[in-house]
Amino acid sequence: MRRWLVLMGLALLAGCVPPAANPRYELGRPYQVRGIWFYPNENYTLDDTGLASVFGSNHAPLTSNGEVFDQSVVMAGHPTIQLPAIARLTNLENGRSILVRINDRGAGNPARLIDVTRRTATLLAMRDNAATRVRLQVLPAESRAATEALPGRPLLAVAVAPRGAVMASALPPPPGVRSEVGRVSQATGPTASNDVVASIGRLPETVTQEQANPRRLWVRLDTFEEYQYAAVQRARMSYLGAGIEEAFDGRVHRFWVRIGPLDTVRQAEGALSDALARGIPDARIVVE
Repeated sequence: MRRWLVLMGLALLAGCVPPAANPRYELGRPYQVRGIWFYPNENYTLDDTGLASVFGSNHAPLTSNGEVFDQSVVMAGHPTIQLPAIARLTNLENGRSILVRINDRGAGNPARLIDVTRRTATLLAMRDNAATRVRLQVLPAESRAATEALPGRPLLAVAVAPRGAVMASALPPPPGVRSEVGRVSQATGPTASNDVVASIGRLPETVTQEQANPRRLWVRLDTFEEYQYAAVQRARMSYLGAGIEEAFDGRVHRFWVRIGPLDTVRQAEGALSDALARGIPDARIVVE
């Protein structure tokens, strides 16, 4: 009897051991949550707005790309971006921003842009149990470095000419241009130092305070290159006050159909639900 109890105890202990971490590059196949399809894709220049929420307490021990999930670490989950990625996340309601490591798929909620850990929410001073208006800016160089540090990343073979066969020499600057040897121009936009991606799952908890810019909530529907098609969709969603906004993408004239501005998250979520139910799967909440 005693031996049986010992064996049972060992079995229970073995069952409590969390799975071993196996950090890797992850993209994954399209998947469906709540009837909505999500299509993962690489995007190293993502700059988006939307709503952020905090991960629930019933999260699995590991993230989607095999890292240890820890609510006390600055981490986040996004429904489609490559994993991992390094991004700047800004709370538009109070202007606080930090760097986050995106290493999870999140809840797959079409009303949310991103899910964050409790530590991330604390540093950003997000409101308790409430969706927060945020801006997400992926850092290209840091994200590529994080990807290249892990197995499973896609490899692209590039033919490179032998270095010995290339002649290189320093040329004087053109007339009228001042020579500034050794000076390096600074790139604009959010950046992070190389040591940011040196360790897996740990980022410096540096909070940057910017000017708050809460802006308004909208539900963006589809984008069209022909006004007539945008007008048809606007008519379908007219009961929610849908309108058309014109924009240029390079030389291409586009027409965005969107609903708003909306005063509350509940109103935005309701309009989004209606749009999804009416067969507009790309509808999403944005902050503009």
